[in-house]
Amino acid sequence: MARNGFLRNRWLGFAGRLGYTVALLTLHSQGCYVIEFDQVKKSYQVGDRAIPALHPTSMTIQTGEVFGIVGHSGAGKSTLIRLINRLEAPSGGRILIDGEDVTGYGADELRSFRRKVGMIFQHFNLLSSKTVRDNISFPMKLAGIYSRNEIRQRVDELLARVGLSDQAGKYPAQLSGGQKQRVGIARALACRPTILLCDEATSALDPQTTQSVLRLLADINQELGLTIVLITHEMDVVRRVCDRVVVMDAGEVVEMGPVTDVFLHPRHPTTRDFVFESENIDRDELQQDLQRAEGRILRLTFKGEATYKPLLGHVARESGVDFSILSGRIDHIKATPYGQLTLSLVGGDLDLAMAAFHRADVDVEVVR
Repeated sequence: MARNGFLRNRWLGFAGRLGYTVALLTLHSQGCYVIEFDQVKKSYQVGDRAIPALHPTSMTIQTGEVFGIVGHSGAGKSTLIRLINRLEAPSGGRILIDGEDVTGYGADELRSFRRKVGMIFQHFNLLSSKTVRDNISFPMKLAGIYSRNEIRQRVDELLARVGLSDQAGKYPAQLSGGQKQRVGIARALACRPTILLCDEATSALDPQTTQSVLRLLADINQELGLTIVLITHEMDVVRRVCDRVVVMDAGEVVEMGPVTDVFLHPRHPTTRDFVFESENIDRDELQQDLQRAEGRILRLTFKGEATYKPLLGHVARESGVDFSILSGRIDHIKATPYGQLTLSLVGGDLDLAMAAFHRADVDVEVVR
């Protein structure tokens, strides 16, 4: 009898995991929107004044994507993310999750809805008096719909997934910052959410630990097709893991699009500031270098395999131009390699050189 009960529980656990994964991947393959903002705004009342934190905003987040929200302190990032899980009520507009308007949800509906939304915090928010295992199981116990066996199996599964199986009995004070955030990730996944919100999840971590946590989030996204909304003030975090991004300034979305477009061709001054900061570019020094350079100045952007082709030598031979490299970088945006070069070109046939760059599918921006 005990053996049959054990097998039954193992089968139910496997079936639950399989159903959860299939459901997420089905939504992902359909390319539908999991989150829609329809002219959503938020103001806070201070005395007799309404202070706007989020101006009317419309946007969509697709099922299964990693969506970044970038902005300086006070830009409205945290307000926006707290509206998604309805920790804040909007002052106007509609919020649709999986096509259902959650704006008018009551207390019971919100409790059920929030089980679908996991949350990872900047400072971990772990319960210091509980072990790692108890911290992860806490939301499942709070939900009141899981058996002891289901909780134990789920916690074991998550401990293994985040690489902390040997830390289950420790307390938060005994863990490193990276380990604490992995506990936070496991806890956020405990009730099998369809949306994972990350509020500055790597800001309290050192660079090496940040990269390992970002890799873990990327793996979770790819394996489950889980929708991840990640807010940060670091453009490098967006570049590493996000598919699309919005840039916020003073409660407004000032730029939005695929990360490759926003990162490589920023249009708004706030976005350009973030990109320059992430690349450690001193704008004054760059301007001085450009002023001293001779000839026509071009900024070339390569993506994909074009990044590694010996194009400059070929163009120089074909057109007879001489070039100087004023600045350059080669890196990745998620899995896509890219390169950007700022060149000064003198002599030869400049129009022929420009045509050769265009034929090679290189984006050319005339700086001067």
